[in-house]
Amino acid sequence: MLGRRGIKIKVMASGVFDILHTGHIHYLTEAKALGDELVVVVATDNTVRKNKHEPITPEKMRLEIVQALKPVDHAILGKEDDMYSVVLEIKPDIIAIGYDQKFNEKQLESEIAKRGLKVRVVRVGRYEDDLNGTRRIIKKIIDWHTANMLGYKE
Repeated sequence: MLGRRGIKIKVMASGVFDILHTGHIHYLTEAKALGDELVVVVATDNTVRKNKHEPITPEKMRLEIVQALKPVDHAILGKEDDMYSVVLEIKPDIIAIGYDQKFNEKQLESEIAKRGLKVRVVRVGRYEDDLNGTRRIIKKIIDWHTANMLGYKE
């Protein structure tokens, strides 16, 4: 799939990828299908702490795991200052955002355009069979552990 002037289409995706689950795989597979090269930005530990939760898996480990995934061509750690600085560094043609990521597609496109890049933002779909998110997986582990500690075995 070649984009403007016969150049490969570069897609950027981002996320925490703390406890990897099928939702992540679907997201990255769908993102890769939008172009030729997929660059994934993995949130730093400080960014995860600031925006979500205490990370379970350290950033270097999450980066290595994401880099090893089949759809991923390159994985890099995100920036902690201006979230748009990594976009300016990568210069993607398309940014793929997950169905549950709290971004407005048009607003992102507008903010990136103000910085001199023309990027299309695409929201990928949701998959019903996914264990929907890291926090749900953590809750399931805690529930199982609590039940076993209290003597309620399955």
